[in-house]
Parts: sequence; structure tokens; C-alpha cells
Amino acid sequence: MAYTALYRKYRPDTFSGLIGQEHIVRTLKNQMKTGRISHAYLFCGTRGTGKTSTAKIFARAINCLSPTADGEPCNCCSVCENIKRGRSVDVVEIDAASNNSVDNVREIREEVKYPPTEGKYKVYIIDEVHMLSNSAFNALLKTLEEPPAHCIFILATTDPQKVPATILSRCQRFDFRRIRTAEIAQALGELLQKESIAAAPEALRYVATLGDGSMRDSLSILDQCISFYSGEEITLEKVLDITGSVDRSIFFQMVDALAKKDAKTAMSLVEEMMESGRDVKQFLNELIAHLRDLLVAGSVSAPAEILDVSPETIEKLREQMNRISIDEVIYLVRVFSDLQNEMRYASNERILLEVTLLKLCAGQTEQNLGALAARLAGLERKIAEGIPAAVTAASDQTETAPVKKAVPKRKPPALEGDRKTARDEWPMMRSDVEDTILRSLLTQVEVGFLEDEYLYLVCAYDALEEMIQPHLDTIEKLLERHVGKSFLLKTTTKERYDNWRKENYDEEVQEQEDAEFASLMGSYFPDADFE
Repeated sequence: MAYTALYRKYRPDTFSGLIGQEHIVRTLKNQMKTGRISHAYLFCGTRGTGKTSTAKIFARAINCLSPTADGEPCNCCSVCENIKRGRSVDVVEIDAASNNSVDNVREIREEVKYPPTEGKYKVYIIDEVHMLSNSAFNALLKTLEEPPAHCIFILATTDPQKVPATILSRCQRFDFRRIRTAEIAQALGELLQKESIAAAPEALRYVATLGDGSMRDSLSILDQCISFYSGEEITLEKVLDITGSVDRSIFFQMVDALAKKDAKTAMSLVEEMMESGRDVKQFLNELIAHLRDLLVAGSVSAPAEILDVSPETIEKLREQMNRISIDEVIYLVRVFSDLQNEMRYASNERILLEVTLLKLCAGQTEQNLGALAARLAGLERKIAEGIPAAVTAASDQTETAPVKKAVPKRKPPALEGDRKTARDEWPMMRSDVEDTILRSLLTQVEVGFLEDEYLYLVCAYDALEEMIQPHLDTIEKLLERHVGKSFLLKTTTKERYDNWRKENYDEEVQEQEDAEFASLMGSYFPDADFE
């Protein structure tokens, strides 16, 4: 006989077998007892919470030939047997993901006219109903509003927001809750007793935690562990190995390292995780979950009512919150949540994680209110602990004598000849500027000097002068490196520089330029007369 997966083998066949949905079970049983059965139901909830199982149990219960006094189906009569084996024509299960066209709904509209052949009701279970097209919803609308008395519709969905309001208003809505971790762990333990398989309680609790409120997901993970470690006891270490997760103690160590700015410990923990073959994304997910637990433990008076963890873990969480502030934890949650989004497109997830940890340990934070609040909270905590705020803790730091920072010596001041040298060599010097944008700006800047001790950067237009101002230190170092002297720099525009020259040196400059021009032209045209 072929192997049957655990979630199929142990699918509940009675209302009492449903876990964590007592509010829905009670309502459905009361409707059957009082005869107030509705013509349309909408079952909403996350995956693995029992929506389809509840629909099948309800379909058997209302058609059962000999139901129990408590409203449970007998699961023994011919009607129950046919429904369980999928042979009944009165209970039709439709997958809306693959049958979402208007033609599929038209077939339903034609079939509902005919009465049931065995039981009292004809039941249509439409799974993932939000996948129906708009035209299919419109075709279903009238039938759903006024179906025949013998017809019942049960719609199941994980995304009720996508169901049109016209459909929602014609159904009784039942919201399936996430199943608590403790309830899932208890159900897994009872199941393994039937399978004669040994498992540690902490292993079952961790499997239930990974299921995230879904019984089916938890059973699938447990099934994988049983297959891999066939005939062996299921332990926490084995579950961690199968799922690529890490022991929770690593998260306490990582948060402590980030609180102390201990980069060496943080990087060692990442190395330990990678050597164990763990998954980086899974590690990040669980780290964020741990930070959330820290916030709850540090903010709520009764965290046991919210957190699905043991009392010992709650005590550890409270102890750790004494070593880190709430603002710091909130900032870490935001940083690691952003890192999750970046990892979707990363080829090397480990590098992104390590870079983020190094930034956090080095105190390199973003300039926003959340980052500033986290830094301020960290400084206040260090001061309260008696740690100097300027000291960053690291496990590999040793006390050394303070080293006096060397002050760079300035070059001797430039003389008039040096300023002329700078003017002549300026085209060559500006080509050595590494900054591409600054080098492009300097192509429109010339060097000149007046009667004072300054070297002037003559800009082609007014806006260029404003753009050059922030780079005066860079230009000054450039001149010192090439000429070997220190310069006092000022900026001006070409218009102001030419006006000053014209007012003070117009005749002399003009006579010198005329003489040079006549000499040059006379060498080429000796017989010409230049006035």
C-alpha cells in the first residue's frame, strides 16, 4: 500500500478532531440542532487551520442518516462513507484555482436545480474561491443569493479581501484562527504515540513554532523529520538540522553582541551558523521573531499570554531586556526587516548579513529619528552601567597607551613667484584631480593674482563660484603638492577680475600686448608696417 502523508492520514473526520476552532464548531452544531442552517458560508483563514476539513465534516453531518446527539456525523452510514471516499454526487468539491471561468459556474447553476440523491442537502465546497474571475463571481451571484432549499454553498479562502462585497454580504462568514503552538505540539505528541515514534517535547514544540499556526505545515515538517531519521527519536538538534534552523541560544548571544558593539562575537556566531549548514534567511527570520519576543517581554506585564514560549524562555527574555533598551530593539527590527527585502535579490546572502552586523557594531547608523533614538538609548544605558560612553566594547580590544595624533605640517607660504608658477602650471595640475565632477568644473576656472597675498580662482560665471567654494581645501592641497608652498585662496568671477585689471592696468597691459604682437608679426612679415 502506498504511503500516506501524515496530514492526509490524520485529517479530522469529526468536529471534536478539529483543533483551535471551538468558536466555529459550536456555532455550526447549534445551527444543526435548531435547524437554522444557512444556504451559504464563507470560511476564511490562513493555510492549514482546518477550513476544508470543517466543510467536509459539516457536509457529512447535515446529510448523515444517524448523527450523534452532539451533532457529529456517525461516519458509518452509507452517506458518510460515500462522502468520505469522494463517491457522493451530493457533495461536490471544486478547486477555484483551476476552475475559475464563467463556464464552470454555469455548470453549477445547471446542476443545483436537481435534488440530492442520498442525503438531505446538496453541498458545493468551493476552495480558494478568491481565484474566481469577475465574470464567474457575477454568474455565481444570483444562485448564491437564492439557491434551491436543498442546496448549500461553502466557500473557503485564504484571502477574503479579494472576494467581492456582493458575495460576502450573501454568506455567513467564519474566521479560522491560527492554532496556538501549545495545541499543535500536544496534537503532534498524540499522533506520534499512535505511530509508536519517540520525540522530545522541545522538538515537538519547535516543530509547532515553525508551523506558524498551521497544523498542516507542522505535520509536513514532522513527516520530513520522521523520514530522515527513520526509527530514531526525534530531538531538537535533529529538527534544527532538517529545517536549517539554529538553536535559540544563538539569538540571545547575537543580541548581546550587538548591544555591546562586539563585532568579533557577532562574526563568530555567523561563522558558526554557516559551518553548521544553516540557512541565512531562516536565521534572519528567527532573529526578527526573537527581537519581537524581546519587545513583548519588555513591554507587557503578562507576556506568557501572548508568547508561545516556555516560562524559562520568558525569564531569559526579561533578563536580556535589562541589558538592552526598547529603542535599540525596535531599531534592530527595522534594520533586519530591510535586510530581508535586500536578500530577495542577493546572490551572496552571508555578505549582506555580515556587512549589516559590522555596521551595527561600528555604530554607523542612519540619520533618522529611529537610529538617533537607538544610539541615545545605548549611551544612556552605558552611562547607567558606569561604562564611559566614548568607549566601544570589543572582546579583542586591549588597553594601550594613548597615541598622540600627528598634526600635518604646513608648507611655507607662497611668494609672488610661486603664484606665477601656479598660474602657468594650472592646466596641468587640474587634470590630476581624482574627482570627476570637480575636474570638469575646474576646466572653466583659471588662476590669477592681484596686488595682495591671495591666489585667485577665476570662475567663468557666478554659479560656478558657488560650486567651487566647498572644494577650496582640495584645491589648496593640490597646489601644495605640485608647487610645494601653501596658498591663500579666494574665488572671483572672470567679469570682476577683468574689471579690476582694466581699472588698474589697462594702458600698461595694452601697450605690452601691442608690443608683443608687433614683434611677433614683424618676425613673419619684416616689410609690413604695424601701427
